[in-house]
Amino acid sequence: MSSDKNPGEQRREYARSELRREDLLADPIDQFSKWFHEACESEESDPTAMSLATATADGRPSLRTVLLKHFEPDGFVFYTNHESTKARQIAENPNVALLLPWLTMERQICITGTAVRTSHAESLRYFVTRPIGSRLSAWTSLQSSVVSSRKFLEMKYEEVKRKFAEGEVPLPSTWGGYRVIPETVEFWQGRKNRLHDRFLYTRRDDNSWRIDRLAP
Repeated sequence: MSSDKNPGEQRREYARSELRREDLLADPIDQFSKWFHEACESEESDPTAMSLATATADGRPSLRTVLLKHFEPDGFVFYTNHESTKARQIAENPNVALLLPWLTMERQICITGTAVRTSHAESLRYFVTRPIGSRLSAWTSLQSSVVSSRKFLEMKYEEVKRKFAEGEVPLPSTWGGYRVIPETVEFWQGRKNRLHDRFLYTRRDDNSWRIDRLAP
């Protein structure tokens, strides 16, 4: 398949903003909150979308997009099926990475840390806030397993829908959250001539944070 579009010739200049050391908050979660609220008020199509990198015990990586559902001082939370590929890899190797690309704002946030399961109570509190269709899908899909067809999935969904038609949809035992406890958080702001601003927060042993400027 040929194309007249050469990726190497697609260029743009980054000149929307800057990031200075004196503008940074001392805690990366506070800085994340500041940027996140700015992203929500901007033209970003989905500021909660983030890439999640996991790996097997022997280091074979996988990457996919998940949605950030909440964040607090102890980490960043997403939800998934506990029998999915990502969940199996986290069980083998809890070291993960997150990337939130806010391209309209010429920003990205890179996070590395350890993923741990949220409690049943926390998962349930979030599950009951999901739209009914999403709750039914959690029962329908054995995430990452092989299925014969789209029709099979739709038939399974209708079966689940009938099963719970007269009552609440309970939390499946195979579904819940993961909290990524950060060890490093990098804030990246695009700048002219590829001289981007990059600041890396690294957790110290006493849980305070060191902040370093990185070369672009």
